[in-house]
Amino acid sequence: MASAWKKLKKSLIPKLSTHQHRSSSSFSSCSSANGTASSPSPSSVSRSSSLLSYSFSFRSSKKICAICLGSLKKGEGLAIFTAECSHPFHFNCIATNVQHGNRICPICRSEWKDIPFQAPINAAGSRRNNSMGQPRLSPYNAPLEDTFVSGFGHNLHQPTPPELETDHFSDDEPLPVIHAGPVSSTRLQAITIKALPEFPAVLASDSVSKFAILVGISAPPFHVDVQQFDRAPIDLVAVLDVSGSMAGKLALLKRAVCFIIQNLGPSDRLSIVIFSSSARRILPLRRMCSSGHDDAIRSVNALSSSGGTNIVEGLKKAVKVLEERREHNPIASIILLSDGHDTLNGDTHSLYRSVQNHTLNPRHNLQYLYLLPASLCPRNNASGDESRQLTIPVHTFGFGSEHDSNAMHAISDISGGTYSFIDSIDILQDAFARCIGGLLSVVAQDVQLTIQSISPGVQIGSIHSGRYKSEIFYQGQKAIIDVGSLYADEEKEFLVYVSIPASSHAEGEKKLDKMSLLDVMCSNKDSSTMEIVQSRHERVDIRRPKVLSPTDSMVCLEVDRQRNRLSVAEAIANAQRRAELGDLEHAQALLSEQRRALLSSVSAQAGDGLCNWLEAELRETGQRMANMQLYEQTGRAYVLSGLSAHSWQRATTRGHSTIILEEGATTSTNATICYETPSMVNMVSKSQILTNGSLHQPQRLFNKSCSLIQQHK
Repeated sequence: MASAWKKLKKSLIPKLSTHQHRSSSSFSSCSSANGTASSPSPSSVSRSSSLLSYSFSFRSSKKICAICLGSLKKGEGLAIFTAECSHPFHFNCIATNVQHGNRICPICRSEWKDIPFQAPINAAGSRRNNSMGQPRLSPYNAPLEDTFVSGFGHNLHQPTPPELETDHFSDDEPLPVIHAGPVSSTRLQAITIKALPEFPAVLASDSVSKFAILVGISAPPFHVDVQQFDRAPIDLVAVLDVSGSMAGKLALLKRAVCFIIQNLGPSDRLSIVIFSSSARRILPLRRMCSSGHDDAIRSVNALSSSGGTNIVEGLKKAVKVLEERREHNPIASIILLSDGHDTLNGDTHSLYRSVQNHTLNPRHNLQYLYLLPASLCPRNNASGDESRQLTIPVHTFGFGSEHDSNAMHAISDISGGTYSFIDSIDILQDAFARCIGGLLSVVAQDVQLTIQSISPGVQIGSIHSGRYKSEIFYQGQKAIIDVGSLYADEEKEFLVYVSIPASSHAEGEKKLDKMSLLDVMCSNKDSSTMEIVQSRHERVDIRRPKVLSPTDSMVCLEVDRQRNRLSVAEAIANAQRRAELGDLEHAQALLSEQRRALLSSVSAQAGDGLCNWLEAELRETGQRMANMQLYEQTGRAYVLSGLSAHSWQRATTRGHSTIILEEGATTSTNATICYETPSMVNMVSKSQILTNGSLHQPQRLFNKSCSLIQQHK
């Protein structure tokens, strides 16, 4: 028996040598592409022969991987792949073994129809693939029907066996090594601060309990000569709904995602998670260099639709990708697209209980949020300390009239992201473009505004900062607003209310005509150098005369404009709560009352552009609340996406909107209100030109001086 086995092994060695020579030649060509040479050694043949002998000895056993001879016992942290011929291997071992397209089982030599695919993690891997004659991919070569590309992955029509996905996602591609160079004079720019009092003067004998001060910040712009270097690279996870309801929509979804892929730079990294009844990561966190682009596009083009909708599981998988990465880019975000309700995690309609509770913020009533990881919903932190929980923003995109706008808005709101309403699949790419136009232009991080009282008796009473966290300390003597990240050219404005005492002086002292109220300062981390940048302090002064002049009683238009914006947002939120109760008549009355108040304001009377836009928004909101059917089809989503924009002062897509900006002039556009930055506008323009060869229509936005600007003619 022993001699027979020796003869069998001897007869196999020549075949093995030939196979080894082919493998070595392939490896040699790959090595030469990297500038190195390699040749097979006699020991490699001997070692492979020994390995083959060992594999045949365990042909009937499923406890040993025939490639690495390691244990195949489950629960040891290694994914297991079971081939069609029933032979099991470690996933990483067999994926490496078949990376050149080999479909032959190493044990029984049977040919497989499907092989495991593992994306290469560096440029060398891409060169190896291209050396085998694999064509470079175009992001727009996807067919206009939903297809599955055989040979690049497992058929997505079939449920993915659990053993095919790794238990841990610490396989992110390493970040590039950045060699520090000289700091350009155009970098390390400080954020600009403005601070404006409601009135220039207050009578010396008067005390005011609620005096408004506008505090605003402006991020530095991009500079053409250093635009590639003065933004923070991002780690982005795209979470895509591929449930059965997405059938017929996948072609445009693929193109929209490919647009994102092509606009990410080599320092940015992307991972893709898909979900239907379950969730699966189809692309690890890869750098978007040339090979990363190809692998990402290939993964997207292979998508197909089936099954239910498990939004929670998709988000959990995305959080796992970001939490377990070994290296971190400065910015991390998730984008989520879904066209339906979560069908596997309870009835979200019944979980959303704003009908019974009349709180100002409906997100607190959505019990669905308790199913999310603490990284998305800080209140789910087991320790109970929300303030110390690092939150990953989720930018949600709800498509069509059947999506769960309440859940999508609540997920984005609680995590610090934005919610966009996509009423037609043809504007999806533009919506993605608007979002990543912002994400790819972050120039400042950890932005914090500090406001300090500098006169006795002046106390900070309240801060209207939307969803940005603000705190008041030391009995109103100091306040902090945490803004987070700023996009290039982005502006934020907040109203701070202070109490002002009557002016007094001791006998014999000279009475001062001027009073200093607040000192405003800002600090942030530069996105490219990670250095802390301090802005110049801005001081707020008013005069304290004995008699007021006519100009002293003139309200600051910028303060009035900001008050109008906040009042309109509050009125729309109140109307939305009445609409949820089915009380559309009361909702319409609230909108009409606010519209009258807006039009009678000082800034509106002065022809302010933002007031015109706010008035049009109130009117369109009322039109979408004309009846319950219309409200449930588009009204709710339109309102919630608008409230998301107002809360974060950041642009969202709000579906196709037809509004009248002035008497007799109608324009149909994608409503984004006044928060678009130049980077967003440019990215949307790029999307439209790429899709249609020209812009859909003139792009118009408001700048912060609130004049309507024609961006393209």
